[in-house]
Amino acid sequence: MRWSSPHLIAVFMGVSSSMVMLTLSACGDMATLPISAGIGPHPALPAPRHALFPTVNFATAQGWSPGMTPQSAPGTQVVAFARGLDHPRWLYVLPNGDVLVAESNAPPKPEDGKGIKGWLMGLVMKWAGAGVPSANRITLLRDSDGDGVADVRSVLLDGLNSPIGMALVGNDLYIANSDAIVRFPYAAGDTRISARASKVVNLPAGPINHHWTKNLIASPDGSKLYVTVGSNSNVAERGMEAEVERAAIWEVDIGSGAHRLFATGLRNPNGLAWEPHSGALWTVVNERDELGSDLVPDYLTSVRDGGFYGWPYSYYGPHIDERVTPPRPDLVAAAIAPDYALGPHTAPLGLSSSAGTTLPEVFTKGMFIGQHGSWNRRPHSGYKVIFVPFDKGKPSGEPVDVLTGFLSGDGNAFGRPVGVVLDKSGALLVADDVGNVVWRVSTRH
Repeated sequence: MRWSSPHLIAVFMGVSSSMVMLTLSACGDMATLPISAGIGPHPALPAPRHALFPTVNFATAQGWSPGMTPQSAPGTQVVAFARGLDHPRWLYVLPNGDVLVAESNAPPKPEDGKGIKGWLMGLVMKWAGAGVPSANRITLLRDSDGDGVADVRSVLLDGLNSPIGMALVGNDLYIANSDAIVRFPYAAGDTRISARASKVVNLPAGPINHHWTKNLIASPDGSKLYVTVGSNSNVAERGMEAEVERAAIWEVDIGSGAHRLFATGLRNPNGLAWEPHSGALWTVVNERDELGSDLVPDYLTSVRDGGFYGWPYSYYGPHIDERVTPPRPDLVAAAIAPDYALGPHTAPLGLSSSAGTTLPEVFTKGMFIGQHGSWNRRPHSGYKVIFVPFDKGKPSGEPVDVLTGFLSGDGNAFGRPVGVVLDKSGALLVADDVGNVVWRVSTRH
């Protein structure tokens, strides 16, 4: 990335961080296409826009005022299942209905914040509500009286390392820390686990660890874990040696801890879900930045064993990213185009199949997606929970808004949706890491 001389001078002459951020926020390109143009199986892919510095248009974290909630879809209602959490990012529902919340934020990664670009990104994350230390715990929430609000709260596990993914297989609870998958014994009804962790496998981490979130899902037979590992950069600007076994989904054998790369070329995959009709694994992926407000659409896609999805050399199949050198035309020729675009810079993180939902009929077959929201698009995109309808195992129509209203009229963020999951009753739970809330969306009676 190149920075103009006035901005470099401003930094080194001691201009306040607030002034620098305001200056950057006033700069950058404006989208020329509606967000809808970048959604669906065949998104618009205009020519890239290269600028001296990227568009910076973050939504300052504001939080919810007392009595405020997001707006839910017609025929539904939303309540706070639990408030006062500490940066809740991810959710998992146990067989007995208890809800696990990963209260987590980025681990220390000193090499990722070096230089002007790293310093500015640190400011963006702080203003956007992601600058707080990680709580490093899994909290258990229980709705013992069935009124849709948690009335029991307990720290199930603490002392973790920026945990995200969670999966129960038999009597073993697997946690994806930012640097390893660990295992704990679990018995139904437990509200506290005091046993020490058993390591299953190390995950790529280190002092950069740019995309640090690691999610996981168990195979239907319980023999494997599938784990998301994001890239260590935007477009391999640190060199491919920094990307070993990254930008990928791993397959991990639960018994031995041995792993292989199940799919590659996925810049920053997060949510994982099994599609019930086909049995295929699906994921949502955050695509690359700094090509303008209209590029590149983030996406939802099925994941093929051995598939390569383009990063960093190309996007949406054959669309070459000329910033990446040396080029790899052989890999570009093999790149798989994603199934369904979700709009540029919407930052999809959470993913959940709607199988078993008790929400209105429109939500019967498809996927719920938590869109964390843009920091580098003008106007903003994402900042909502959507539903993509499916037919015969594939996306089959326009997305439906499930939960909106996370942005104020002047562009501040009341909240930012992250993980999504169905509770035992079939209602939808949504983790909001800026609002520090878990929302519950259910059918209106």
